[in-house]
Amino acid sequence: MSWIDKLERRFGRYAVNNLMLYLIICYAVGYLIYITNPNFYYNWLCLNASAILHGQIWRIVTYLVAPPSYNLIWLVLLSVIYYSLGRSLEQLWGTFRFNLYIIIGVLANVLAALIIYLVWGQIYILDAGNLYMTMLLAFAATMPDMQFYLYFVIPIKAKWLGIFYAAYIALELFTSNWPGRVSIVLSLLNFLLFFFESRKPVDSMYQARRRRDYTKKMRAGTGRPGAPRHRCAVCGRTEQDDPNLEFRFCSKCAGNYEYCQDHLYTHVHVTQDSRNG
Repeated sequence: MSWIDKLERRFGRYAVNNLMLYLIICYAVGYLIYITNPNFYYNWLCLNASAILHGQIWRIVTYLVAPPSYNLIWLVLLSVIYYSLGRSLEQLWGTFRFNLYIIIGVLANVLAALIIYLVWGQIYILDAGNLYMTMLLAFAATMPDMQFYLYFVIPIKAKWLGIFYAAYIALELFTSNWPGRVSIVLSLLNFLLFFFESRKPVDSMYQARRRRDYTKKMRAGTGRPGAPRHRCAVCGRTEQDDPNLEFRFCSKCAGNYEYCQDHLYTHVHVTQDSRNG
């Protein structure tokens, strides 16, 4: 059982459903603050390590109200994109895991600001921009073949957006100073923890091979005409019951067991002993 599974068993009941909606509302609040009193955010709400260490601990959370753009049209478009990414990840991972991903990202930004201030004496004003970009990395790693429409016109797969952003991060690491590198690395902490802990390379290769074998059998006509291609081993639902359901193989189960998005992380793993029993 991974550390994420242990945390979910203990604190899963406290997870906030549809967390992205509340984050988008924060954007709206931040935009209203900007058009009414532009200096208020920087004076009282932004992620200022010096102010936090002097008692203004609310800044650990309030920096999230900074909108990704102060142009209203771009703000609406980016809010729609971020909301779609967040909801997709929540539906795929489950509410607790998505909550945990966001919380780690929020606290990692705070940690970066504190380290930069204590080590270099610089007040590094960080917003949540990198946090939301790590959602794109997570989505690209989880569903690489999902297609986006860049500028709502150009079709592009999620994996290429993820690769482009990863290349941009590498360039920023190369050209930035040390405080900048610290902020970049820690902004990726949630992504690194999730995908190096719960998606080990061996498991991923094994899962990919099983998926290819399963697809090959279906294309060879082993299934009945009109029969569903995916079926959850827990609830029995197929893509014919709900075309929006996502299905994945579990890398920890012994055998080709496929699960829907609601049971991928909550099912009891099938072991070789249980199969023989």
